[in-house]
Amino acid sequence: MTKTLFSGIDGWPGEQVHSHNYRDPEPFRGKVVVLIGYSSSGTDISQELIGVAKEIHIAWRSTKTELLNTESINSNVSFHPMIESVHKDGAVVFQDGCVVLADIILHCTGYKYHFPFLETNGIVTVDNNRVGPLYKHVFPPALAPGLSFVGLPFKVVPFPLFELQSNWIAGVLSNRIALPSKEEMLADVKAFYENLEAFGKPKHRTHELGDDMPAYLDWLAAVCGCPAYEEWRKEMYIATHMNKVANLRSYRDDWHDNELIRQAYEEFSKYATNEGSGNHSKLSV
Repeated sequence: MTKTLFSGIDGWPGEQVHSHNYRDPEPFRGKVVVLIGYSSSGTDISQELIGVAKEIHIAWRSTKTELLNTESINSNVSFHPMIESVHKDGAVVFQDGCVVLADIILHCTGYKYHFPFLETNGIVTVDNNRVGPLYKHVFPPALAPGLSFVGLPFKVVPFPLFELQSNWIAGVLSNRIALPSKEEMLADVKAFYENLEAFGKPKHRTHELGDDMPAYLDWLAAVCGCPAYEEWRKEMYIATHMNKVANLRSYRDDWHDNELIRQAYEEFSKYATNEGSGNHSKLSV
């Protein structure tokens, strides 16, 4: 788990909680809450706290505004830049000089990759949350195929990604799929890192896919000999994101992509038909 550190935190008298330990909004009732971070857990938790917490103050690094106006106008949510310092009287000072007397700081700041059980003599390291060097987020070139990682990328649809990564690993271990040479994999990793730097993407976001997820899944599918990631899945991923931006409070229950849902049911019915006939599909290994 990641907690953001700032001046005065050791003497601050309030309560600190990480989103990992959040279960329900009731303990926050009537409290002034400062929530750090506004990605997946931050947006979800802030919605649950509306109408429960006395005030919600969200500190985040992004300059995006598409989610701000609706929240600020219709609720007791205020947005701020990151925290500058905290003080013994309970004050939280933001980088713009705004001061709030808070009861709780809720860290929605993500997680750190940590592998205390793994000894590679320094071949694989975690540097500012970059696990590397890894070829396509999975294989360390110097230790492949004996060591591999599943599920490092974030801002993804997780289970299709896990399945395809696992299929690739299984194919490599069974000699059905050949990896490039160690030198070729290292060159690919080097080019990937240089591309991230050129686009200004910080090291701690190395494994963030986001909009690059469909292309990554298509690449894995092609290597494994699996069907490409269906277009309706890609479109549904985009449509869901756009609906979340426009309707943060209701996007889970109110959607407008019925045609994509129809395509999904049509696709799923093929598997149901196969199971009914006893023709079970299996991953290739």
